[in-house]
Amino acid sequence: MIVKTELDQNRTTSKATSARPDGLSSDTGLSGKRVGMVLFSYYPADPRPRRAAEALAGCGMSVDLICLREDSNEPRHDALNGVNIRRVPIRRRRGGVVGYIYQYLVFLLASSAILVARSLKKRYDLIYVHNMPDFLVYSALIPKMLGAKVVLDLHDPMPELMRTIFNLSPEARSVRLLKLIEKWSLGFAHSVVTVNLACAKLFASRSCPSQKVSVVMNSPDEEIFRPRTSPTRPSERVSDKPFVIMYHGSLVERNGLDLAVEALALVHKSIPNAELTIYGSRNAFLDSVMESVRRQGLEQSIRYLGPKPLEEIVKAIDACDVGVVPNRRNIFTELNTPTRIFEYLALSKAVIAPRAPGICDYFDDQSLIFFELGSAEDLARQIEFVFRNPHQTLEIMRRGQEIHQTHTWRAERHRLTGLVSGLLRTGLSTTQPNEEISERRSATIRK
Repeated sequence: MIVKTELDQNRTTSKATSARPDGLSSDTGLSGKRVGMVLFSYYPADPRPRRAAEALAGCGMSVDLICLREDSNEPRHDALNGVNIRRVPIRRRRGGVVGYIYQYLVFLLASSAILVARSLKKRYDLIYVHNMPDFLVYSALIPKMLGAKVVLDLHDPMPELMRTIFNLSPEARSVRLLKLIEKWSLGFAHSVVTVNLACAKLFASRSCPSQKVSVVMNSPDEEIFRPRTSPTRPSERVSDKPFVIMYHGSLVERNGLDLAVEALALVHKSIPNAELTIYGSRNAFLDSVMESVRRQGLEQSIRYLGPKPLEEIVKAIDACDVGVVPNRRNIFTELNTPTRIFEYLALSKAVIAPRAPGICDYFDDQSLIFFELGSAEDLARQIEFVFRNPHQTLEIMRRGQEIHQTHTWRAERHRLTGLVSGLLRTGLSTTQPNEEISERRSATIRK
C-alpha cells in the first residue's frame, strides 16, 4: 500500500530528527545548497510553489525560481523572502489543445536555457519542477547530467484534468499520450511529490513505484489562516441577520458555482434570509451563472465581490456562517482535496464538501458535512441541516479541526524539507514528519 510504505519511511527518519520551534529540522543539511525551481505559472500568486520555495529558502538554500511574467509591470528579475525570481515574458492563455502545447513548449525551451546557463556557472544541487505540464521536468536534463537531483511536484494529474476540461474519453488518443508522458516524466525524476493520497495512489498504480511518491498537501499558511479556537457553543441566530453561505476559489464549471446557486434557490423558501457571497476572478462562466441568477430573481440574495487577497478572504470567512465546496461530478473532482476545506476549518467555520475519494481519504461523516458530489438538491439539504442544527454542526466542525491539525502547513513543510534533505544526502526519497502525524494519517486511512 502506498501510504504504509511512505509512513514506514517517515517513522525511520523522524527518530533521527530534532525539531525547531518553526517545525523545520534543526539539522536538515540544506544550508548553502542551490536549487532551481521551475513553474508554468505566476509567482508569488500561485500558493503551492510559493510555500515550497520559501520553505527551502528558510532552510538556508539558495533558491532560483523561473516562472511566467503576467504583464510588463512585473520586473523580470526580482527577490522575495529569500527567493530569487526570474520571469520569462510569456503569459498563460486559456484555449485549445494546440494553444496549450505551444505555450508549454516555448516555456520549456526558455526555462531549459536559463537552467543550463546558470548550471555552467555554478552547479545546482536540486531542480524542483512544478506541473503542469509534466514534461516540464525535462528542463532539468542538463543539470541532472551535471549531478543535480530532480523533484517533480504534481499539482494535478494531467490526463484527468484534460479529460475534464475538454470532455475527452478515457480511451482518447490524447489521453493515452498524456499518460505515457506522465510515465516518462515520473521516471525521469528522482522523487515525486503530489497533493493527496488519492493522487499518490493513482500515480503509483500507473506510472512509478509507490516508494517514489510522497504527499505534501496544499495546507493553508498559518501566518494568514491563523487557527481560531472553536466556540464552546454555537452563537445565537439573529432573525433578521443574513445566513451567509460563502464560495471562494476558481470560477470554473467543474467547481460547481452554478450548483451553489441552484441550492440557494431551493432553500430560499425555508431560509428566506440566506445569501450567497462569491469571491473569485470574473470570467465567461461567472457571467453565465449571474445571468441565471437574474432569471431566477435572486439578485438580492447573491453577491459577487470579486477576487480578493487571502488576507481579505480570512475576513470574509470570519463573517460567513458556512462555506461550500459545490463541485460537479467528474474524474478530476473525485480526486481533488480542496484546500478551501482546511481554510474554513482553520477559522472555526463549518464547511459542506462533496463526498469524493480525494476528501474521504481524510474525513468521514463524523468530521465533515458531506453532500453527494454534483447534487444541488443534496447540497440544499445540507445547508438546511447547518441552519437548523447548530449544535451538531459545531461538533462535526470540531472533529474536522482535529483532522486539520494533523495536516497544517507547518507539518507539511517539515515533510517537504525532510524529503529534500534525504534526497540530497542519500539519493533516496525520504520524509520527516513527526511520529504523531504519521499515526494520525494511518488512522485516517483505516477509516
